[in-house]
Amino acid sequence: MTPYFPAKITRVLPNSAARRCGLRSGDSLLALNDTPLRDVIDVQFYGGDHELTMLYQRGDHRRRCKVRRRYGEPLGLDFADDLFSGKPRVCRNNCDFCFVTQMAPGMRGALYIKDDDYRLSFLHGNYITLTNLDASDWERIEAQYLSPLYVSVHATEPEVRVDLMRNPQAGEILTQLRRLAEMGIEIHTQAVLVPGRNDGPHLDRTIEDLGALYPAVRSLSVVPVGLTRWCNPKLRSYTDAEASAIVDQVAGWHTQYRSALGVGFVYPSDEWYLRAGVSVPDIGDYDNLLPAMIENGVGMVRRFLNGREILTVALAQAGDSQIWVTGTLFAPVLQTYAEAYAEATGRRVTVVPAVNHFFGDDVTVAGLLTVQDVLRALQGHDLGSGIVLPKAMFRGPEGQSLDGRTREYVETAVGVPVYLADETGRSGEVVVWSVTP
Repeated sequence: MTPYFPAKITRVLPNSAARRCGLRSGDSLLALNDTPLRDVIDVQFYGGDHELTMLYQRGDHRRRCKVRRRYGEPLGLDFADDLFSGKPRVCRNNCDFCFVTQMAPGMRGALYIKDDDYRLSFLHGNYITLTNLDASDWERIEAQYLSPLYVSVHATEPEVRVDLMRNPQAGEILTQLRRLAEMGIEIHTQAVLVPGRNDGPHLDRTIEDLGALYPAVRSLSVVPVGLTRWCNPKLRSYTDAEASAIVDQVAGWHTQYRSALGVGFVYPSDEWYLRAGVSVPDIGDYDNLLPAMIENGVGMVRRFLNGREILTVALAQAGDSQIWVTGTLFAPVLQTYAEAYAEATGRRVTVVPAVNHFFGDDVTVAGLLTVQDVLRALQGHDLGSGIVLPKAMFRGPEGQSLDGRTREYVETAVGVPVYLADETGRSGEVVVWSVTP
């Protein structure tokens, strides 16, 4: 019997092939043109045909319909999950710096899943290690042209990468990247640096090896290790002086590649600049690659600075006396903007840096703040007409924070309106911001 992974449909778009075929929300799509579907990628790949036969299930009954797609007509289906089996491919490595293994006990189950799934890399930009691919995975990547992919390299020297990832298969990374390059796959890479393990001359080697694979390897983001209070006690964070040295080291390569390739190729995350006390680069230094690197914390400050005029307009609804809450790392940048905003608008603004007691004060970014730490930071402040929080705090299911709270919970707790600031897109090189309840 053919194995099917029922793909639960959550929405059928109007003026689509699926709507004309009679599919409804709540149905489960099983196959397209007699091909069972494993995930959304299969739907995109096999659903591109002009003539389609859809096998779907409604209640206890399977049904089949045929439809001829009109020119430019979408298939028109949204699904409850991208992976129809519901199970992502998990990581086979044992990195002692893995952030997932540093999670606090008792949090929601999804936060403990160490996904390492090439399908999620293609669909959402998740970083993968390439250490768990079998022959059929490689065949599928090539056949369905799953490009771009996002790869955690960390180090290209085999013995260094094996030591970092505690996996004897990890040393094959350059061979694997060359194989992807031969397929025509574009690759964005990252190196998470651990003091004394893969920095210094090891970082030079990684940058040089990956640069030799340009343009297939399109970018390299350099990121400092993130450590919570549940980390391996043998690990430590970078000092400000070490951060300054990393900025200088990467800047040398960036300049060299810009001269040789016309692009900078290697890009430090913002944390290095903020810790070193130096200005972030201009927008042009990121070579139009920020959408591919933003989840690594690369260019977020520059995008914020370039979008300030739009954000000023969006913030007006928060009233005449506002409190802005952020992480300790970004607070000085936000304070400078707050002073200019207050002078331009006449509104009173207080920037409140929230120390991350939940994960530990080494975790300084706004997106990893919990509601309990925000409420602690607000104690003793005049809350004014409204509080503005980063929307990145509430990325969990149904808008939950990492400690399972919502914006509405905060609003009830503080007794004043709470707004969420969100970067929603780009207009040219200008970030589009919204501030919404």
